[in-house]
This record gives sequence, structure tokens and C-alpha cells, in this order.
Amino acid sequence: MQIVVAAVGKLKERYWREAQAEYLKRLSAYARIDVVEVEHTSLPAHPGDAEIAEAQRTEGARLAGILRDRDGVIALDRSGRTYTSEAWSQQYEKLQLAGYGRLAFLLGGSHGLDADLLNRAALKWSFGPMTLPHELARIVLLEQLYRGEKILRGEPYHK
Repeated sequence: MQIVVAAVGKLKERYWREAQAEYLKRLSAYARIDVVEVEHTSLPAHPGDAEIAEAQRTEGARLAGILRDRDGVIALDRSGRTYTSEAWSQQYEKLQLAGYGRLAFLLGGSHGLDADLLNRAALKWSFGPMTLPHELARIVLLEQLYRGEKILRGEPYHK
């Protein structure tokens, strides 16, 4: 399976980059996975609704530029569905078998994804009601992809 993780913003701290590298190495046994980072849009300390909407559109256009017509888009969004790891692995398998050219996981900026991207998504996925820094959300995504692969194959993984 071919996967792209398209994320707004860069991993600046070494520990995030190292965690990402570790999960990408682990995932390489199961899938071809690429991480593409797009520039975030700077906003003032207390942005208004119009400024937030414009930032979402700008970042959304950057993310959309990565997508292909046959991509199965999975949007990470707080309004999305939550899963246990086992239920996620079943959903992940369905996505893999759905005939998409690749799976594209989208991680928006601090104010979320643009509505056009959310509408394009085959699935909206939430890690729960808590707010996570985008760096941590990316690592959680990679870990859950890896865990999903292990569960699907009946391979051991720590609990």
C-alpha cells in the first residue's frame, strides 16, 4: 500500500523527527509511506474568524496540491470518528481494499482543515476530544498506522 501523510508545519525538535523516523522505518516493512510538510500560515495572537478562514483556505490549497485524483483521503479532524486500535485496524483494512491509488492522511494546522478538504475526505478520524500539538498528532498517527498493520497481520505488539 502506498501512503502519504500530508501535514501543515514542520517537526522542529529533534525528538519529534527521531520518533517520526523510527515509525517510518517500522512501517517500511508494510507500506511505502511518504511524509510531505507544507508551510503553515502565520496568524496574530488573537486572530478573527476571517483570518482563521483565510489561513485554512491557504493551508488547504497547499495540502490539496499534494493530492491525486484517486487518493483515499483521511482527514484528521476533531469532529471525526474515534476508534479503538482494533476497530481502527478493521477500518484501515477496508480503506486499503477500497481501490484507492494511495491513502492520503491530512493533518491541518492549529485551526484545523479547510472545509473543502473535509468534504473530500472518505473518512474523518479523531484521536479524541483532547487537543494535541500537531507534532504529537503526527506521531500518534504513524504509531496507529503501524499498530494497525501489526493487528491486521496477527503479529505481536505491546499492549
